[in-house]
Amino acid sequence: MSCVISALERCWYLSPSWGKQLPNVEVQLWERVYITATGTFGYCCGVVWQDDQLVYAVYSERTIAHLSKDEILGTGRVQAVKLDKPVFALGDRVLLQFSSHATKQRLVLGVVLVNDSWFYVIEIKSPDLLEALGSPIRFPLVSETDLVRVYL
Repeated sequence: MSCVISALERCWYLSPSWGKQLPNVEVQLWERVYITATGTFGYCCGVVWQDDQLVYAVYSERTIAHLSKDEILGTGRVQAVKLDKPVFALGDRVLLQFSSHATKQRLVLGVVLVNDSWFYVIEIKSPDLLEALGSPIRFPLVSETDLVRVYL
């Protein structure tokens, strides 16, 4: 029985959108974007797969808004920053170094800038029919030091 559960978890964690393909990112990190709702400009500082769509984190006027691709327009101009590029990209296969799960291989489902450091959204546990009290967060932010790239 545990082999079946391991196989199911492996398929779940390595299947973006659970059977579909992750769409291409339409706005690059640190690309200047126009926010259609407010008529202002900002910069993309992250992208996350959430609720079956890509959600873009946009820094504007000292706040970060999470917007869909329909709420922003990319300008093609990327701001030069002193930060290193993220080590992992959306859709990369990674191993969690700290995980005790039987199947450690996961997909990067998001890249987000937090306090001048890149963090990655990784699915830790598959959804349960009944959530147990005190269960861990399903999509935590993980630093690059906790991840190892998987080469195919």
